[in-house]
Amino acid sequence: MDAVLLGFETLMRPEVLAFLFIGVVAGLTVGAIPGLNDNIAFAIFIPFSFSMPPTFALALMVGLYCSTAVGGSIPAIMVKVPGTASAIITTIDGNAMARQGAPGKAIGIAITSSVVGGLSSAIVLVFLAPPLAKFALRFGYVENFALGVLGLASVVGLLGGNVFKGLISAALGLLVATVGLSQETGFPRFTFGIANLYEGVPFLPLLVGLFGITAVFELTEELVRERRAGRKPEALPRISDRLILPSALVRRLIPTWVRCSIIGNVIGVIPGAGMLMAIFLGYERTSRVYKRKYEGRPGEAKWGEGAPEGIAAPEAANNAVVASSMVPLLSLGIPGNSVSALFIAALMIHGMMPGPLLFIEHADIAWMIILAFVAGNLVMGPIAFGLVKTLTGMVYRLSKELLIPTIALLCLSGAYSDENAIFSIWVALIAGLVGYALRKLSIPHAPIILALVLGRQIEDNFANSLIVSKGNWSIFIDPVNHPISLLLIAGATFFMLGPVFGFIRTWARKRWAARAAASRAVS
Repeated sequence: MDAVLLGFETLMRPEVLAFLFIGVVAGLTVGAIPGLNDNIAFAIFIPFSFSMPPTFALALMVGLYCSTAVGGSIPAIMVKVPGTASAIITTIDGNAMARQGAPGKAIGIAITSSVVGGLSSAIVLVFLAPPLAKFALRFGYVENFALGVLGLASVVGLLGGNVFKGLISAALGLLVATVGLSQETGFPRFTFGIANLYEGVPFLPLLVGLFGITAVFELTEELVRERRAGRKPEALPRISDRLILPSALVRRLIPTWVRCSIIGNVIGVIPGAGMLMAIFLGYERTSRVYKRKYEGRPGEAKWGEGAPEGIAAPEAANNAVVASSMVPLLSLGIPGNSVSALFIAALMIHGMMPGPLLFIEHADIAWMIILAFVAGNLVMGPIAFGLVKTLTGMVYRLSKELLIPTIALLCLSGAYSDENAIFSIWVALIAGLVGYALRKLSIPHAPIILALVLGRQIEDNFANSLIVSKGNWSIFIDPVNHPISLLLIAGATFFMLGPVFGFIRTWARKRWAARAAASRAVS
Protein backbone atom coordinates (compact mmCIF):
# COMPACT_ATOMS: atom_id res chain seq x y z
CA MET A 1 0.00 0.00 0.00
CA ASP A 2 2.90 2.33 0.73
CA ALA A 3 4.19 1.79 -2.82
CA VAL A 4 0.77 2.70 -4.26
CA LEU A 5 0.66 5.92 -2.23
CA LEU A 6 4.19 6.72 -3.31
CA GLY A 7 3.21 6.24 -6.95
CA PHE A 8 0.16 8.45 -6.45
CA GLU A 9 2.28 11.14 -4.85
CA THR A 10 4.71 10.99 -7.79
CA LEU A 11 1.88 11.26 -10.33
CA MET A 12 0.25 14.22 -8.58
CA ARG A 13 3.30 16.43 -9.04
CA PRO A 14 2.23 19.32 -11.33
CA GLU A 15 5.10 18.73 -13.79
CA VAL A 16 4.23 15.03 -14.18
CA LEU A 17 0.56 15.81 -14.75
CA ALA A 18 1.57 18.46 -17.29
CA PHE A 19 3.54 15.90 -19.33
CA LEU A 20 0.63 13.45 -19.09
CA PHE A 21 -1.63 16.21 -20.44
CA ILE A 22 0.85 16.97 -23.27
CA GLY A 23 0.96 13.27 -24.17
CA VAL A 24 -2.84 13.06 -24.39
CA VAL A 25 -3.05 16.17 -26.61
CA ALA A 26 -0.17 14.96 -28.82
CA GLY A 27 -1.70 11.49 -29.15
CA LEU A 28 -5.07 12.91 -30.18
CA THR A 29 -3.38 15.18 -32.73
CA VAL A 30 -1.17 12.48 -34.24
CA GLY A 31 -4.02 9.97 -34.39
CA ALA A 32 -6.28 12.55 -36.09
CA ILE A 33 -3.83 12.99 -38.98
CA PRO A 34 -4.36 10.41 -41.77
CA GLY A 35 -1.26 8.30 -42.36
CA LEU A 36 0.19 8.63 -38.87
CA ASN A 37 -0.35 6.14 -36.05
CA ASP A 38 0.56 5.17 -32.49
CA ASN A 39 3.85 3.51 -33.46
CA ILE A 40 4.96 6.65 -35.30
CA ALA A 41 3.91 8.80 -32.32
CA PHE A 42 6.11 6.73 -30.00
CA ALA A 43 8.98 6.76 -32.49
CA ILE A 44 8.77 10.56 -32.64
CA PHE A 45 8.58 11.21 -28.91
CA ILE A 46 10.92 8.54 -27.49
CA PRO A 47 14.07 10.43 -28.64
CA PHE A 48 12.77 13.57 -26.89
CA SER A 49 12.49 11.60 -23.66
CA PHE A 50 16.24 10.87 -23.49
CA SER A 51 17.02 14.01 -21.51
CA MET A 52 13.82 14.00 -19.40
CA PRO A 53 13.50 12.65 -15.88
CA PRO A 54 11.90 9.16 -15.96
CA THR A 55 8.63 10.34 -14.41
CA PHE A 56 8.14 13.04 -17.08
CA ALA A 57 9.05 10.75 -19.97
CA LEU A 58 6.84 7.85 -18.88
CA ALA A 59 3.88 10.12 -18.11
CA LEU A 60 4.23 11.48 -21.65
CA MET A 61 4.27 7.94 -23.09
CA VAL A 62 1.20 6.92 -21.09
CA GLY A 63 -0.69 9.96 -22.40
CA LEU A 64 0.31 9.11 -25.97
CA TYR A 65 -0.72 5.48 -25.60
CA CYS A 66 -4.11 6.33 -24.09
CA SER A 67 -5.15 8.84 -26.73
CA THR A 68 -3.77 7.81 -30.14
CA ALA A 69 -6.51 5.22 -30.62
CA VAL A 70 -9.15 7.89 -29.93
CA GLY A 71 -7.52 10.31 -32.36
CA GLY A 72 -7.39 7.60 -35.02
CA SER A 73 -11.19 7.38 -35.03
CA ILE A 74 -11.53 10.99 -36.25
CA PRO A 75 -10.24 10.55 -39.85
CA ALA A 76 -11.86 7.10 -39.90
CA ILE A 77 -15.24 8.74 -39.35
CA MET A 78 -14.71 11.92 -41.35
CA VAL A 79 -12.94 10.65 -44.51
CA LYS A 80 -12.89 6.85 -44.13
CA VAL A 81 -9.12 6.83 -43.51
CA PRO A 82 -8.27 5.15 -40.17
CA GLY A 83 -5.69 7.26 -38.34
CA THR A 84 -4.49 4.12 -36.55
CA ALA A 85 -4.84 0.39 -37.18
CA SER A 86 -7.26 0.19 -34.26
CA ALA A 87 -9.76 2.39 -36.16
CA ILE A 88 -10.11 0.06 -39.14
CA ILE A 89 -13.52 -1.25 -38.11
CA THR A 90 -14.69 2.20 -36.95
CA THR A 91 -14.56 3.37 -40.58
CA ILE A 92 -17.49 1.12 -41.51
CA ASP A 93 -20.34 2.46 -39.38
CA GLY A 94 -18.58 5.70 -38.39
CA ASN A 95 -18.15 7.07 -41.90
CA ALA A 96 -21.63 5.88 -42.86
CA MET A 97 -23.12 7.83 -39.95
CA ALA A 98 -21.06 10.90 -40.87
CA ARG A 99 -22.28 10.70 -44.48
CA GLN A 100 -25.83 10.62 -43.13
CA GLY A 101 -25.26 14.03 -41.52
CA ALA A 102 -24.29 13.05 -37.98
CA PRO A 103 -20.46 13.18 -37.75
CA GLY A 104 -20.64 14.77 -34.30
CA LYS A 105 -22.77 11.92 -32.99
CA ALA A 106 -20.37 9.36 -34.50
CA ILE A 107 -17.29 11.02 -32.98
CA GLY A 108 -19.12 11.46 -29.67
CA ILE A 109 -19.87 7.72 -29.57
CA ALA A 110 -16.22 6.96 -30.43
CA ILE A 111 -14.82 9.24 -27.70
CA THR A 112 -17.23 8.09 -25.00
CA SER A 113 -16.71 4.42 -25.87
CA SER A 114 -12.94 4.90 -25.83
CA VAL A 115 -13.04 6.52 -22.40
CA VAL A 116 -15.22 3.72 -20.99
CA GLY A 117 -13.00 1.00 -22.45
CA GLY A 118 -9.82 2.78 -21.38
CA LEU A 119 -11.01 3.31 -17.81
CA SER A 120 -12.04 -0.35 -17.53
CA SER A 121 -8.58 -1.51 -18.58
CA ALA A 122 -6.90 1.01 -16.26
CA ILE A 123 -8.94 -0.32 -13.33
CA VAL A 124 -8.03 -3.87 -14.33
CA LEU A 125 -4.36 -2.85 -14.38
CA VAL A 126 -4.60 -1.35 -10.87
CA PHE A 127 -6.42 -4.19 -9.13
CA LEU A 128 -5.89 -7.36 -11.15
CA ALA A 129 -2.37 -7.17 -12.58
CA PRO A 130 -0.80 -10.06 -10.56
CA PRO A 131 -3.55 -12.70 -11.11
CA LEU A 132 -3.99 -11.73 -14.76
CA ALA A 133 -0.24 -11.99 -15.28
CA LYS A 134 -0.41 -15.58 -14.00
CA PHE A 135 -3.31 -16.22 -16.40
CA ALA A 136 -1.23 -14.86 -19.29
CA LEU A 137 1.56 -17.31 -18.42
CA ARG A 138 -0.80 -20.19 -19.25
CA PHE A 139 -0.76 -19.17 -22.92
CA GLY A 140 1.90 -21.13 -24.74
CA TYR A 141 2.19 -22.13 -28.40
CA VAL A 142 -0.93 -24.30 -28.29
CA GLU A 143 -3.17 -21.69 -26.66
CA ASN A 144 -1.92 -18.90 -28.89
CA PHE A 145 -2.62 -21.02 -31.98
CA ALA A 146 -6.18 -21.64 -30.77
CA LEU A 147 -6.60 -17.95 -29.97
CA GLY A 148 -5.48 -17.05 -33.49
CA VAL A 149 -7.97 -19.51 -34.99
CA LEU A 150 -10.72 -18.00 -32.83
CA GLY A 151 -9.83 -14.51 -34.02
CA LEU A 152 -9.81 -15.60 -37.64
CA ALA A 153 -13.11 -17.42 -37.19
CA SER A 154 -14.70 -14.19 -35.95
CA VAL A 155 -14.48 -12.88 -39.52
CA VAL A 156 -17.13 -15.37 -40.61
CA GLY A 157 -19.69 -13.79 -38.30
CA LEU A 158 -19.10 -10.35 -39.85
CA LEU A 159 -19.63 -11.26 -43.48
CA GLY A 160 -23.42 -11.37 -43.57
CA GLY A 161 -24.55 -11.94 -47.15
CA ASN A 162 -21.03 -11.48 -48.54
CA VAL A 163 -19.62 -14.74 -47.20
CA PHE A 164 -17.91 -15.69 -50.46
CA LYS A 165 -16.34 -12.25 -50.99
CA GLY A 166 -15.34 -12.05 -47.35
CA LEU A 167 -13.62 -15.41 -47.53
CA ILE A 168 -11.76 -14.24 -50.65
CA SER A 169 -10.58 -11.22 -48.64
CA ALA A 170 -9.42 -13.40 -45.72
CA ALA A 171 -7.68 -15.83 -48.09
CA LEU A 172 -5.84 -12.93 -49.72
CA GLY A 173 -4.66 -11.78 -46.29
CA LEU A 174 -3.43 -15.26 -45.42
CA LEU A 175 -1.60 -15.46 -48.74
CA VAL A 176 0.18 -12.16 -48.08
CA ALA A 177 1.07 -13.42 -44.59
CA THR A 178 3.08 -16.29 -46.13
CA VAL A 179 5.49 -13.88 -47.84
CA GLY A 180 8.95 -13.88 -46.27
CA LEU A 181 11.34 -16.36 -44.72
CA SER A 182 9.76 -19.51 -43.36
CA GLN A 183 10.45 -19.90 -39.65
CA GLU A 184 10.58 -23.69 -39.99
CA THR A 185 12.85 -24.02 -43.03
CA GLY A 186 14.48 -20.60 -43.36
CA PHE A 187 13.71 -20.53 -47.10
CA PRO A 188 12.17 -17.43 -48.69
CA ARG A 189 8.57 -17.73 -49.89
CA PHE A 190 7.01 -15.56 -52.61
CA THR A 191 9.74 -12.92 -52.26
CA PHE A 192 10.69 -12.97 -55.98
CA GLY A 193 14.27 -12.18 -55.05
CA ILE A 194 13.33 -8.89 -53.31
CA ALA A 195 15.37 -8.61 -50.13
CA ASN A 196 12.88 -6.15 -48.57
CA LEU A 197 10.29 -8.95 -48.47
CA TYR A 198 12.42 -11.40 -46.48
CA GLU A 199 10.77 -10.23 -43.25
CA GLY A 200 7.33 -10.21 -44.88
CA VAL A 201 5.26 -7.48 -46.48
CA PRO A 202 5.66 -4.35 -44.30
CA PHE A 203 2.45 -4.06 -42.27
CA LEU A 204 2.23 -0.29 -41.81
CA PRO A 205 2.72 0.63 -45.52
CA LEU A 206 0.23 -2.09 -46.44
CA LEU A 207 -2.29 -0.68 -43.98
CA VAL A 208 -1.71 2.87 -45.21
CA GLY A 209 -2.20 1.74 -48.79
CA LEU A 210 -5.32 -0.36 -48.24
CA PHE A 211 -7.13 2.39 -46.37
CA GLY A 212 -5.37 5.72 -46.91
CA ILE A 213 -4.35 5.53 -50.57
CA THR A 214 -7.60 3.72 -51.43
CA ALA A 215 -9.51 6.63 -49.86
CA VAL A 216 -7.43 9.05 -51.96
CA PHE A 217 -8.45 7.17 -55.13
CA GLU A 218 -12.10 7.17 -54.04
CA LEU A 219 -12.10 10.90 -53.26
CA THR A 220 -10.42 11.57 -56.62
CA GLU A 221 -13.08 9.49 -58.37
CA GLU A 222 -15.82 11.48 -56.60
CA LEU A 223 -14.20 14.77 -57.63
CA VAL A 224 -13.84 13.71 -61.28
CA ARG A 225 -17.43 12.44 -61.39
CA GLU A 226 -18.77 15.68 -59.92
CA ARG A 227 -16.80 17.81 -62.37
CA ARG A 228 -17.92 15.76 -65.36
CA ALA A 229 -21.51 16.19 -64.22
CA GLY A 230 -20.98 19.92 -63.90
CA ARG A 231 -21.82 19.87 -60.19
CA LYS A 232 -20.05 21.71 -57.42
CA PRO A 233 -17.87 19.23 -55.47
CA GLU A 234 -19.75 17.83 -52.50
CA ALA A 235 -18.30 19.05 -49.21
CA LEU A 236 -16.88 16.59 -46.72
CA PRO A 237 -18.87 16.06 -43.51
CA ARG A 238 -18.71 18.97 -41.05
CA ILE A 239 -19.41 18.68 -37.34
CA SER A 240 -22.54 20.72 -36.78
CA ASP A 241 -24.42 18.33 -34.47
CA ARG A 242 -23.87 17.61 -30.77
CA LEU A 243 -20.86 15.64 -29.57
CA ILE A 244 -22.32 14.86 -26.14
CA LEU A 245 -24.49 11.74 -26.28
CA PRO A 246 -28.11 11.85 -25.07
CA SER A 247 -28.81 9.82 -21.94
CA ALA A 248 -31.07 7.38 -23.83
CA LEU A 249 -28.23 6.47 -26.22
CA VAL A 250 -25.81 6.11 -23.31
CA ARG A 251 -28.15 3.65 -21.58
CA ARG A 252 -28.55 1.73 -24.81
CA LEU A 253 -24.78 1.44 -25.38
CA ILE A 254 -23.90 0.31 -21.84
CA PRO A 255 -24.25 -3.44 -22.65
CA THR A 256 -22.01 -2.98 -25.71
CA TRP A 257 -19.39 -1.15 -23.64
CA VAL A 258 -19.42 -3.83 -20.94
CA ARG A 259 -19.21 -6.68 -23.44
CA CYS A 260 -16.40 -5.20 -25.52
CA SER A 261 -14.47 -3.93 -22.51
CA ILE A 262 -14.39 -7.46 -21.10
CA ILE A 263 -13.21 -8.85 -24.45
CA GLY A 264 -10.55 -6.14 -24.77
CA ASN A 265 -9.23 -6.67 -21.25
CA VAL A 266 -8.99 -10.44 -21.66
CA ILE A 267 -7.24 -10.14 -25.04
CA GLY A 268 -4.99 -7.34 -23.77
CA VAL A 269 -3.33 -9.41 -21.06
CA ILE A 270 -2.43 -12.17 -23.53
CA PRO A 271 1.02 -11.44 -25.02
CA GLY A 272 0.95 -11.05 -28.79
CA ALA A 273 -2.84 -11.09 -29.22
CA GLY A 274 -3.09 -7.37 -29.98
CA MET A 275 -5.87 -4.85 -30.53
CA LEU A 276 -7.16 -6.13 -33.85
CA MET A 277 -8.27 -9.47 -32.46
CA ALA A 278 -10.13 -7.76 -29.60
CA ILE A 279 -11.79 -5.36 -32.04
CA PHE A 280 -12.97 -8.10 -34.39
CA LEU A 281 -14.25 -10.31 -31.59
CA GLY A 282 -16.10 -7.41 -29.95
CA TYR A 283 -17.54 -6.22 -33.26
CA GLU A 284 -18.68 -9.72 -34.22
CA ARG A 285 -20.39 -10.37 -30.88
CA THR A 286 -22.10 -6.97 -31.02
CA SER A 287 -23.28 -7.51 -34.60
CA ARG A 288 -25.22 -10.58 -33.53
CA VAL A 289 -26.91 -8.70 -30.69
CA TYR A 290 -27.72 -5.69 -32.87
CA LYS A 291 -29.23 -7.75 -35.68
CA ARG A 292 -31.42 -9.56 -33.17
CA LYS A 293 -32.58 -6.50 -31.18
CA TYR A 294 -32.53 -3.47 -33.49
CA GLU A 295 -32.01 -4.18 -37.19
CA GLY A 296 -35.20 -3.80 -39.19
CA ARG A 297 -36.92 -1.54 -36.69
CA PRO A 298 -38.11 1.91 -37.83
CA GLY A 299 -35.33 4.48 -37.67
CA GLU A 300 -32.58 1.90 -37.09
CA ALA A 301 -29.72 1.64 -39.56
CA LYS A 302 -28.68 -1.63 -41.10
CA TRP A 303 -25.57 -3.11 -39.51
CA GLY A 304 -22.53 -1.62 -41.24
CA GLU A 305 -24.46 1.43 -42.44
CA GLY A 306 -24.33 3.73 -39.42
CA ALA A 307 -25.30 1.59 -36.42
CA PRO A 308 -24.27 3.27 -33.12
CA GLU A 309 -23.15 -0.08 -31.71
CA GLY A 310 -20.91 -0.51 -34.77
CA ILE A 311 -18.86 2.46 -33.56
CA ALA A 312 -19.08 1.76 -29.82
CA ALA A 313 -17.93 -1.87 -30.07
CA PRO A 314 -14.51 -1.41 -31.74
CA GLU A 315 -13.71 1.78 -29.84
CA ALA A 316 -14.48 0.26 -26.43
CA ALA A 317 -12.56 -2.92 -27.32
CA ASN A 318 -9.42 -1.20 -28.64
CA ASN A 319 -9.06 1.11 -25.64
CA ALA A 320 -9.73 -1.75 -23.24
CA VAL A 321 -6.58 -3.37 -24.65
CA VAL A 322 -4.43 -0.30 -23.95
CA ALA A 323 -3.82 -0.51 -20.20
CA SER A 324 -4.47 -4.25 -19.90
CA SER A 325 -1.64 -4.88 -22.39
CA MET A 326 0.67 -3.40 -19.75
CA VAL A 327 -0.21 -6.22 -17.31
CA PRO A 328 2.20 -8.77 -18.81
CA LEU A 329 4.74 -6.04 -19.56
CA LEU A 330 5.00 -4.58 -16.06
CA SER A 331 4.48 -7.87 -14.20
CA LEU A 332 6.45 -10.23 -16.44
CA GLY A 333 8.45 -8.08 -18.84
CA ILE A 334 6.46 -9.48 -21.80
CA PRO A 335 4.94 -6.91 -24.20
CA GLY A 336 1.25 -7.41 -24.97
CA ASN A 337 1.46 -5.78 -28.41
CA SER A 338 3.76 -3.71 -30.63
CA VAL A 339 3.06 -0.39 -28.93
CA SER A 340 3.50 -1.71 -25.40
CA ALA A 341 6.78 -3.21 -26.65
CA LEU A 342 7.96 0.36 -27.25
CA PHE A 343 7.37 0.96 -23.54
CA ILE A 344 10.23 -1.46 -22.89
CA ALA A 345 12.50 0.85 -24.87
CA ALA A 346 11.26 3.87 -22.91
CA LEU A 347 11.88 2.08 -19.60
CA MET A 348 15.31 0.76 -20.60
CA ILE A 349 16.41 4.21 -21.75
CA HIS A 350 15.99 5.32 -18.15
CA GLY A 351 17.71 2.28 -16.66
CA MET A 352 14.66 0.23 -15.70
CA MET A 353 13.82 -3.30 -16.79
CA PRO A 354 10.14 -4.33 -16.79
CA GLY A 355 9.25 -7.41 -14.79
CA PRO A 356 8.87 -8.41 -11.14
CA LEU A 357 11.99 -6.47 -10.08
CA LEU A 358 10.44 -3.23 -11.36
CA PHE A 359 7.98 -3.28 -8.44
CA ILE A 360 10.85 -3.86 -6.00
CA GLU A 361 13.57 -1.55 -7.31
CA HIS A 362 11.36 1.23 -8.76
CA ALA A 363 8.02 0.82 -7.00
CA ASP A 364 7.20 4.54 -7.23
CA ILE A 365 7.70 4.57 -11.02
CA ALA A 366 5.79 1.30 -11.55
CA TRP A 367 2.74 2.49 -9.63
CA MET A 368 2.99 5.95 -11.16
CA ILE A 369 2.66 4.34 -14.61
CA ILE A 370 -0.33 2.26 -13.50
CA LEU A 371 -2.15 5.21 -11.91
CA ALA A 372 -1.26 7.42 -14.89
CA PHE A 373 -3.41 5.19 -17.10
CA VAL A 374 -6.38 5.95 -14.84
CA ALA A 375 -5.66 9.68 -14.87
CA GLY A 376 -4.94 9.68 -18.62
CA ASN A 377 -8.29 8.14 -19.44
CA LEU A 378 -10.10 10.49 -17.07
CA VAL A 379 -8.69 13.62 -18.74
CA MET A 380 -8.83 12.16 -22.26
CA GLY A 381 -12.61 12.57 -22.59
CA PRO A 382 -12.82 16.31 -21.78
CA ILE A 383 -9.69 17.06 -23.85
CA ALA A 384 -11.01 15.09 -26.84
CA PHE A 385 -14.42 16.76 -26.72
CA GLY A 386 -12.71 20.15 -26.45
CA LEU A 387 -10.21 19.59 -29.28
CA VAL A 388 -12.14 17.55 -31.84
CA LYS A 389 -13.82 20.46 -33.63
CA THR A 390 -10.50 22.31 -33.82
CA LEU A 391 -8.67 19.23 -35.15
CA THR A 392 -11.33 18.47 -37.75
CA GLY A 393 -11.58 22.14 -38.68
CA MET A 394 -7.85 22.35 -39.45
CA VAL A 395 -7.88 19.43 -41.90
CA TYR A 396 -11.36 18.71 -43.18
CA ARG A 397 -12.42 22.27 -44.01
CA LEU A 398 -10.04 22.09 -46.98
CA SER A 399 -11.56 21.60 -50.41
CA LYS A 400 -11.24 18.18 -52.00
CA GLU A 401 -8.70 19.61 -54.47
CA LEU A 402 -6.37 20.42 -51.55
CA LEU A 403 -7.37 17.62 -49.18
CA ILE A 404 -6.67 14.78 -51.64
CA PRO A 405 -2.95 15.58 -52.19
CA THR A 406 -2.59 16.44 -48.48
CA ILE A 407 -3.88 13.02 -47.40
CA ALA A 408 -1.76 11.31 -50.07
CA LEU A 409 1.38 13.14 -48.89
CA LEU A 410 0.72 12.32 -45.23
CA CYS A 411 -0.01 8.67 -46.01
CA LEU A 412 3.11 8.22 -48.12
CA SER A 413 5.22 10.02 -45.51
CA GLY A 414 3.82 7.70 -42.85
CA ALA A 415 4.60 4.67 -45.01
CA TYR A 416 8.16 5.87 -45.67
CA SER A 417 8.81 6.52 -41.98
CA ASP A 418 8.15 2.85 -41.17
CA GLU A 419 11.56 1.70 -42.47
CA ASN A 420 12.88 4.88 -44.12
CA ALA A 421 12.79 3.07 -47.46
CA ILE A 422 11.34 3.95 -50.86
CA PHE A 423 10.19 0.33 -51.04
CA SER A 424 7.60 1.11 -48.35
CA ILE A 425 6.11 3.81 -50.59
CA TRP A 426 5.79 1.33 -53.45
CA VAL A 427 4.06 -1.14 -51.10
CA ALA A 428 1.58 1.57 -50.06
CA LEU A 429 0.84 2.56 -53.66
CA ILE A 430 0.37 -1.04 -54.84
CA ALA A 431 -1.78 -1.82 -51.80
CA GLY A 432 -3.83 1.29 -52.58
CA LEU A 433 -4.47 0.14 -56.14
CA VAL A 434 -5.41 -3.34 -54.91
CA GLY A 435 -7.64 -1.86 -52.22
CA TYR A 436 -9.39 0.38 -54.76
CA ALA A 437 -10.01 -2.60 -57.04
CA LEU A 438 -11.39 -4.62 -54.10
CA ARG A 439 -13.75 -1.78 -53.22
CA LYS A 440 -15.03 -1.77 -56.79
CA LEU A 441 -15.69 -5.51 -56.47
CA SER A 442 -17.39 -4.97 -53.06
CA ILE A 443 -14.79 -7.15 -51.34
CA PRO A 444 -14.30 -6.01 -47.71
CA HIS A 445 -10.86 -4.90 -46.53
CA ALA A 446 -11.07 -5.73 -42.83
CA PRO A 447 -10.68 -9.54 -43.21
CA ILE A 448 -7.43 -8.97 -45.13
CA ILE A 449 -5.90 -7.09 -42.22
CA LEU A 450 -7.00 -9.57 -39.57
CA ALA A 451 -5.83 -12.54 -41.66
CA LEU A 452 -2.50 -10.82 -42.32
CA VAL A 453 -1.95 -10.15 -38.61
CA LEU A 454 -3.03 -13.61 -37.48
CA GLY A 455 -1.69 -15.65 -40.40
CA ARG A 456 1.97 -15.69 -39.39
CA GLN A 457 1.05 -16.05 -35.71
CA ILE A 458 -1.16 -19.07 -36.45
CA GLU A 459 1.46 -20.67 -38.68
CA ASP A 460 4.34 -20.22 -36.23
CA ASN A 461 2.39 -21.39 -33.17
CA PHE A 462 0.99 -24.37 -35.10
CA ALA A 463 4.47 -25.49 -36.15
CA ASN A 464 5.93 -25.03 -32.67
CA SER A 465 2.99 -26.87 -31.09
CA LEU A 466 3.52 -29.89 -33.34
CA ILE A 467 7.24 -29.86 -32.52
CA VAL A 468 6.43 -29.90 -28.80
CA SER A 469 3.85 -32.69 -29.25
CA LYS A 470 6.05 -34.62 -31.72
CA GLY A 471 3.40 -34.38 -34.42
CA ASN A 472 0.39 -35.21 -32.26
CA TRP A 473 -2.50 -33.02 -33.49
CA SER A 474 -4.70 -33.91 -30.53
CA ILE A 475 -2.64 -31.49 -28.41
CA PHE A 476 -4.99 -28.70 -29.53
CA ILE A 477 -8.05 -30.39 -28.00
CA ASP A 478 -6.41 -31.93 -24.95
CA PRO A 479 -8.86 -31.28 -22.06
CA VAL A 480 -6.28 -32.20 -19.40
CA ASN A 481 -3.11 -30.37 -20.42
CA HIS A 482 -4.58 -27.64 -22.64
CA PRO A 483 -8.18 -26.92 -21.57
CA ILE A 484 -7.95 -23.28 -22.69
CA SER A 485 -7.07 -24.38 -26.22
CA LEU A 486 -10.02 -26.78 -26.27
CA LEU A 487 -12.42 -24.00 -25.23
CA LEU A 488 -11.02 -21.60 -27.84
CA ILE A 489 -11.24 -24.21 -30.61
CA ALA A 490 -14.84 -24.93 -29.59
CA GLY A 491 -15.61 -21.20 -29.77
CA ALA A 492 -14.00 -20.95 -33.21
CA THR A 493 -16.09 -23.90 -34.42
CA PHE A 494 -19.24 -22.17 -33.16
CA PHE A 495 -18.30 -18.98 -35.04
CA MET A 496 -17.61 -20.87 -38.26
CA LEU A 497 -20.84 -22.86 -38.11
CA GLY A 498 -22.93 -19.79 -37.21
CA PRO A 499 -23.74 -18.84 -40.84
CA VAL A 500 -24.65 -22.48 -41.60
CA PHE A 501 -27.08 -22.59 -38.69
CA GLY A 502 -28.45 -19.22 -39.76
CA PHE A 503 -29.03 -20.47 -43.30
CA ILE A 504 -30.79 -23.60 -42.01
CA ARG A 505 -32.95 -21.52 -39.66
CA THR A 506 -33.95 -19.12 -42.45
CA TRP A 507 -34.71 -22.00 -44.81
CA ALA A 508 -36.82 -23.74 -42.15
CA ARG A 509 -38.78 -20.55 -41.45
CA LYS A 510 -39.51 -20.03 -45.14
CA ARG A 511 -40.52 -23.67 -45.50
CA TRP A 512 -42.82 -23.41 -42.48
CA ALA A 513 -44.35 -20.16 -43.76
CA ALA A 514 -44.98 -21.72 -47.19
CA ARG A 515 -46.67 -24.74 -45.63
CA ALA A 516 -48.81 -22.53 -43.40
CA ALA A 517 -49.87 -20.42 -46.38
CA ALA A 518 -50.73 -23.53 -48.39
CA SER A 519 -52.74 -24.91 -45.46
CA ARG A 520 -54.72 -21.67 -45.17
CA ALA A 521 -55.38 -21.65 -48.92
CA VAL A 522 -56.77 -25.21 -48.78
CA SER A 523 -59.03 -24.44 -45.84
